[in-house]
Order: sequence, then C-alpha cells, then structure tokens
Amino acid sequence: MPKLEKVVEKGKKKLDEKVQVKPIIDDAMHRVMGITIDELSRDISEKIKRSPLIDFDIDTKVGFKRAKKNFLKGYLQKLLQINYGNISEVAKIADVDRRSIHRIVKEEDIDVDKIRRDMTRVYEIKQSAVNAIVEDVLDNYKAVIHPIKLDEMYKNVSEFSKDIMESLPERQLSLKEAEEQFEEEFIKRALKENAGSITKTARSIGLRYETLHRKIKKIGL
Repeated sequence: MPKLEKVVEKGKKKLDEKVQVKPIIDDAMHRVMGITIDELSRDISEKIKRSPLIDFDIDTKVGFKRAKKNFLKGYLQKLLQINYGNISEVAKIADVDRRSIHRIVKEEDIDVDKIRRDMTRVYEIKQSAVNAIVEDVLDNYKAVIHPIKLDEMYKNVSEFSKDIMESLPERQLSLKEAEEQFEEEFIKRALKENAGSITKTARSIGLRYETLHRKIKKIGL
C-alpha cells in the first residue's frame, strides 16, 4: 500500500508540474468576464485541480458517516454517468474490483439501467460540474465584488466553464483519492464551524475524539 500511495502522489505532482491550472483560469476569466481577480482565480483553480468531474457536496449537519455515504453514492453515480454505465470501466478508474462496485450500487440503490438509457453526454456532465465549482466559489465573494459585476460574472459562468474545459486535461480520481479529499474538506469545514475545537467538532459530526484526532493528524492539520 505505501508503494501505491507513492505512485498516486507522484502522479498528482506530475499533473501539477505539467499543467499550471491557475494561468488557465486567469486567461478564461479575462476573456469571458473582462476581469482577473487573483484570489478568486486561485480558489477556483484549487478546486478544479482535484477533478472537475468529482465535486463534493459537503454537509456537516448530517454527520460524518452519513456525509461519507452520500459522497460515495455521488462519486459512483458520476463515474457511471461519464462512463455510460460501464461497471468494468468504473471499477478500473476507482481502482476497486467489480464486485465491490456491484455491491455499492445495490446498497445505495443506484439505477445503472436508467443511467445507460439516459446516456447523458459526458461534456454536459463535465460542464455542469465545473459550473457548480465556479458558482460555489463566487458565492464566497458576494461581499467583495460589486453586485453589478458579480451578476455579470454569474451570467457568464457557462461560457467561462466551457473555456476552462477546453484548456484542461481530463483527470479522474480513484475512490481512495476521492475519499481522502472528501474527508479533508469535510473535517476542515467542521473544525472551522466549531472554532477549531476538536472536542466540539467530534461531538457535532458524530465521531469519537480519538478517531477525529487521528484523522486530523493524518491530514496534517
């Protein structure tokens, strides 16, 4: 397992070295929106660097275990959609065996047949994911950007996302990578909501103090 983790980490570094995401975001923002805001661009690029296809819905109110189950279902649904319901391909990307995918699909009641019937275009799924990332980041700048300019930026989100997608390479996360990123984002947000108190955070998200402390140490917070 340590060898696998090193390979994954090496792959991440190679991607970051090969593709500088922020300049792509800067260029797209300037072309489409006529403005470049360094901090905004940096926040968008950090989220998109993970993977525009797998964006996590972080809801600390439902507790850690339920949120993780929701994440797992969303992750598999998205992979099944962009791979047209092909379970073998999804298992390869997720880096787990097919039986595990079948088991999770059954447990989470994911309608693979419907996904295959719908055959949603991959491009539309990607653009929808990037749109959601950009809008989520823009929501955090409502108090900073002038309302008229912000409204204009919201109206241009789809065109902005399209511009980004045409410049970025595709990268899909394995289940292990996605889980690690989900846990890190979830725990960071929960800690922030509880003023950094591990005791309060553990209580609010339904984890034992020792378990949360171990996860925080693993993340490196």
